Amino acid sequence: MTNKLLVLDVVGLTPRLLEHTPNLRAIAGEGWQASLGTVLPAVTCSVQSTFLTGAMPRDHGIVGNGWYFRDLGEVYLWRQHNRLVQGEKVWDTARKAQPGYSVANVCWWYAMGADTDWTVTPRPIYHADGRKSPDCYTRPPALHDELTGVLGDFPLFQYWGPTASIKSSEWIVQATRRLMPQADLTLAYVPHLDYDLQRFGPHSPQAVAAARDVDRVLGPLLDDARNQGVTVVALSEYGIGPASRPVHVNRALRQAGLLEVYTQAGMEYLDPWASRAFAVADHQVAHVYVRDPADLDAVRERCEALPGVDLVLDKEAQREYGLDHERSGELVLVADLGAWFTYYYWLHDDRAPDFARGVEIHRKPGYDPAELFLDPADPRVKLRAGGNLAKKKLGLRYAMNVVPLDGQWVRGTHGRLPDDAADGPVLLCSDPAAARDQLAATDVRDLMLDLAGIGTPARNR
Repeated sequence: MTNKLLVLDVVGLTPRLLEHTPNLRAIAGEGWQASLGTVLPAVTCSVQSTFLTGAMPRDHGIVGNGWYFRDLGEVYLWRQHNRLVQGEKVWDTARKAQPGYSVANVCWWYAMGADTDWTVTPRPIYHADGRKSPDCYTRPPALHDELTGVLGDFPLFQYWGPTASIKSSEWIVQATRRLMPQADLTLAYVPHLDYDLQRFGPHSPQAVAAARDVDRVLGPLLDDARNQGVTVVALSEYGIGPASRPVHVNRALRQAGLLEVYTQAGMEYLDPWASRAFAVADHQVAHVYVRDPADLDAVRERCEALPGVDLVLDKEAQREYGLDHERSGELVLVADLGAWFTYYYWLHDDRAPDFARGVEIHRKPGYDPAELFLDPADPRVKLRAGGNLAKKKLGLRYAMNVVPLDGQWVRGTHGRLPDDAADGPVLLCSDPAAARDQLAATDVRDLMLDLAGIGTPARNR
């Protein structure tokens, strides 16, 4: 018989934070705890794809949370189609040995289009008049009304943005509790630690409170697993380190005459088609795309001279890190400890595009952790936010322009490989028979198959 398995991706969980999470520590008390290696970049989409395929980014192709789609001439982050992940997923491997092996995916990334049996993933409603309403996408379709009828609408505005909170993790955990009894493998993504660790830093009182909150919310689910005989794996993609230095790669490239913009209605937009070089910033890693090989040395020199840059990896150096995929930049930058890369490309804030002041994860050509803040420098920001919400309730068009254009407020970041295992990712497992001291991210697929009672085939690499 197949052993039922629950895999919890508790984002940002580290050995150091486990001190404040008794329910999670109890998993290791029943079984074991291991240091977990990660991949470069240590960001959600790349690491999750490695967990599920057993492959490095060079093979599964997820070189970050987004990249420059050369065939489209556009930068896209947070795409959702599972076909972007190259290689066989763990459930495909399992079904070769156990036809009918069933899988529930609750909010792991690249969920849409995956051949899992149950799927739940955030999916806003984009109204024709420009409004955005919280909602989720499910498979089968009837699952949507089943979950929202009991749990309410998916709390999208508590999942990311200035109002991100424990409410989104609570909803996800409750949805997982409903699906776990039906599935052989249940995957659940629990995002809460991402928020206050980036807002206030990983060693702040708020970080301790966040760890306690997520542990409390997970308690009933872990009790369910214990009562139902479900083996539990809790792991993290990365640890979050202190942040103090935003690094503006695109501004440096623009000042060097390598990055171009175009202007509409007084706002500047990145022009990747015309730029000789530009960066797709993703936490502590940035892919730099260089159009003409003749410019490569000049771009490399410019990047190496930029304060806050630790490594500049060309294609040959990327091979050492398993990142040498065609989607990667001609150069990949890794930030110093405490530094992180902004996507900002404008030189004056009055030229910033209007989406820069909002939560617009699909329009910004790079990751923006400032989206976690109501602009601390604006004394009227809460009043403006309230006015915008009133417009929304009245069905009027509005722009939630409350995000700061300054990265100085960010206190936590990730993406580079960890320098201290105590602040790196961790794996907990309730089955003592599988115990080991450390695993690589590429070992997680095989661990899941072993725990499920399915023989481990040759890795798909």
